[in-house]
Amino acid sequence: TRRSPPQRQRARGRYRLGVGVLRLAGATTARLDLVQEARPVCRQLAADTGETVNIAVLSESSALYLDQIAGSSALQPHNWVGQLTPLHATSSGKIMLAHLPAQERAELVTDAGLKKVTPHTITSKTKLEKNLAEARERGYAFTLEELEIGLHAMAAPVRNQDGKVVAALSASGPSYRFTEERIQELAPVLLK
Repeated sequence: TRRSPPQRQRARGRYRLGVGVLRLAGATTARLDLVQEARPVCRQLAADTGETVNIAVLSESSALYLDQIAGSSALQPHNWVGQLTPLHATSSGKIMLAHLPAQERAELVTDAGLKKVTPHTITSKTKLEKNLAEARERGYAFTLEELEIGLHAMAAPVRNQDGKVVAALSASGPSYRFTEERIQELAPVLLK
């Protein structure tokens, strides 16, 4: 007996695009718009700080980096574009977490876990919540070797026209140059 071909071969050319594709296209378009709108700001921040500047968004339980501009002081920066990083170990992730409703934040942290990435990564929910409260109060988050030894970073929230945090703008650099004192000095520049 002859077997009939699989359904997809018999129906070749008859597939229809579903609503999910429209949702995906909308999300992609929104992210491309964000990158286009943010690029001049990223370039200016990279010029003002000399450090590497990134724009990131929340992607499920990670921070997804959409764009990067290297400042004049950056020495062969790691390309973060397209990379997913743990929210609790990055300044971008922390500032986005800090502005989520408490229940949503708790669910994300529980789902993702608080994996120790370096010896400096915060792995306690209580310490993380305190850190996020401080970030909300000061207007920016920072990390000191929490994702990578030798790397410090700071991030501010990017808000849409309704005031909702939709992304994070970060500056990062080597710990020997991008010190905690330098982060405090650059905070007004980042927030502006």
